[in-house]
Amino acid sequence: MSKILILSTAHAALGETGNKTGVWLEELAAPYYALKDAGHDITVATIGGAPIPVDPNSEPQGDGADARFKKDAAAMALLEAPASLADQDPGDFDAVFIPGGHGAVWDLASSDEVAQFLSAAWEQGKVLASVCHGPAAFVGVEVGGEPLVKGRKVSAFTDSEEKGTGLDTVVPFLLETRLRALGADFQPGPDMEPKAVQDGRLITGQNPMSSDKVAELLIAQLA
Repeated sequence: MSKILILSTAHAALGETGNKTGVWLEELAAPYYALKDAGHDITVATIGGAPIPVDPNSEPQGDGADARFKKDAAAMALLEAPASLADQDPGDFDAVFIPGGHGAVWDLASSDEVAQFLSAAWEQGKVLASVCHGPAAFVGVEVGGEPLVKGRKVSAFTDSEEKGTGLDTVVPFLLETRLRALGADFQPGPDMEPKAVQDGRLITGQNPMSSDKVAELLIAQLA
């Protein structure tokens, strides 16, 4: 059994639009259950232990992991009262998984606390995994004075996909553009089709359709 920290956005405001965002529920739920069902121990945390808002556009449409999550009282309680990142020690975990949702490009991307935690986790040999907008958490992470993503294969929500959402002028930055600027070997796939990439202990997925693939790679790496 491995110990996994799931680090989620707690940011709810979609820029100045007056609309709401947050975590994309499936990107949290699918890896959560893949890891839990495989017997791993999970801690869910946010900056400051703030409640986790769910992007209203990600409400379950079928009977997948997200619907299971909504019906799971213990899981839903984690959204209301997650742990605080400040109370966690990277050394206590084997991996950190970061789900997406547009909220991540606001709070996780701009947090020195997140950057320092992930840098320490990487330097201690931990696995870092993320999907969709979650890799925004990596933009401030440095290892040995260089960006974590520099020269590494990375996937994330593409500029083309962002333009498809109509939010390319709302988000504070385009994630693909920023990762490329940091020197990432960005690996795009077709819009809204599953794409997951592994570069050693760094595992990333492109969009909500990639959550299962990221979870599979993470579980295999932990094994």
